[in-house]
Amino acid sequence: MNENQASNKKFALTTPLYYVNDVPHIGSAYTTMIADVIARWKRLQGYSVMFITGTDEHGQKIQRTAEAKGLAPQEHCDQIVTSFESLWDKLNIHYDRFSRTTAKPHQSIVKEFFQRVWDQGDIYLDQQIGWYCVACEEFKEERELTENGSCQIHTNLKAEWRDEENYFFRLSKYQQKLAEFYAEKPEFIRPESRRNEVLSFLKQGLQDFSISRVNLDWGFPVPSDPNHTIYVWFDALLGYITALLDPNDEPTLKNALSRWWPINLHLIGKDILRFHAIYWPAMLMSAGLPLPEQVFGHGFLTKDGLKMGKSLGNTLDPFDLLNRYSADAVRYYFIKEIEFGKDGDFNETRFVNILNADLANDLGNLLNRTLGMVQKYCKGKGPALKATEIDNNNPLKIIGEGLSERVRECLEALKFNQACEEIFSLIRACNKFIDESAPWSLYKEKKQAEVEEILYAVLESVRLAAYLLSPIIPNLSTRIYQQLGFSVDFNDFELVNRNFSFKDQTKWGNFPGNPNLSKPEPIFTKLEPPSDA
Repeated sequence: MNENQASNKKFALTTPLYYVNDVPHIGSAYTTMIADVIARWKRLQGYSVMFITGTDEHGQKIQRTAEAKGLAPQEHCDQIVTSFESLWDKLNIHYDRFSRTTAKPHQSIVKEFFQRVWDQGDIYLDQQIGWYCVACEEFKEERELTENGSCQIHTNLKAEWRDEENYFFRLSKYQQKLAEFYAEKPEFIRPESRRNEVLSFLKQGLQDFSISRVNLDWGFPVPSDPNHTIYVWFDALLGYITALLDPNDEPTLKNALSRWWPINLHLIGKDILRFHAIYWPAMLMSAGLPLPEQVFGHGFLTKDGLKMGKSLGNTLDPFDLLNRYSADAVRYYFIKEIEFGKDGDFNETRFVNILNADLANDLGNLLNRTLGMVQKYCKGKGPALKATEIDNNNPLKIIGEGLSERVRECLEALKFNQACEEIFSLIRACNKFIDESAPWSLYKEKKQAEVEEILYAVLESVRLAAYLLSPIIPNLSTRIYQQLGFSVDFNDFELVNRNFSFKDQTKWGNFPGNPNLSKPEPIFTKLEPPSDA
């Protein structure tokens, strides 16, 4: 794809709209970090990007949590939303829209969408009897409960028996249409394990689901029956559409859907897969709207091999982690060390060891020692060479010339850990190349041309690696580029696209001769092992 084609391309992606019963946890941070990496990668390629995150703020659980704190529900929501915004700022997350389901425009969108589905005859009134998990905001079948009567996810909270009148959505009507859609679009649900879960659930037969609650004030009333409040999922999923409105738009579906719909990618945790991969497409079918391109359900995070929970006292506070380490350090570990789509573990000793090995030693020391040799052997000036002057058998040139395409394939497939491995294969090759070619000995032998060829190849490889790593560790990549003599900030997307085109920067051999190199400074300070290690 050439740059002109890319500039005409749009890409819209979302995190879940996080439930505001409590401050954000590391799982929420993980999804949002991944979304930010994807958004940054697309922006590098010249895409127009719409990156949506936000909060789901209605429902009984929110109402009860607020009451327990002695707060009005809106006041509680406002407090929690501030903590999400603060965490995203600390993590260097550059989202485009923050969608809140308590926002006024959202009510208009929900009302219009509800009416569309109502007009299709897909909403009806009936009796709902069964076990209800307040934490999931969902009725559960008895086979889905544990021996102590809780759901599989919220094992410390017993399900409640409900017998009440609700409005229902005719999900069963869309059984066949969904089956056909999944067959036509096998990439709609990823990874394969999540797709198999959905197909298995579909085979059991879809049941109509409740979309309203009675005796609940915190939410939007059903337009035709204000005694009922619209169920949180029927409300919350529409937050993705509301987010697409420009600030001055009249809040209508037509305006919201005019530019960015359909969403290219919904990133979610696997615990909310059913809502996004079954309920959401069925609702959109009913409303006559195009379906998203893909839903990706990632795994859960554990700590030291154990499920995290307040009852176990082993939660991982993302604010504390960021206060002790940098945003780039946290981003790199979770993106590189966890295979996206599978469950992943955090261990602080391993965290420190990985960061020291990769960022402080392999990458940081490589840049530092190479710039030091430039100062010593080239009078501070970069080698006055062009890539064409580098021997085609140079091992770094061989790896570097195909690297961008390999990384692109990994990132497009959301294989972030493999992308990091590809990039660091070049970094490690650089360290080996320096050790084996021994430029310090060649300098003593007055073989200046050979010294400069070695240093050029290494500096260019570090530059390319930094560019490809910039969606993951933007601040470190910025420091590397600045030490290489470039005036750039990888958090300034317009500046990067204007002066550092994707086409040029992804080529090995783009390093200019005699650049204005900085004196070497450590880009990543080696971390101390945790005190309890």
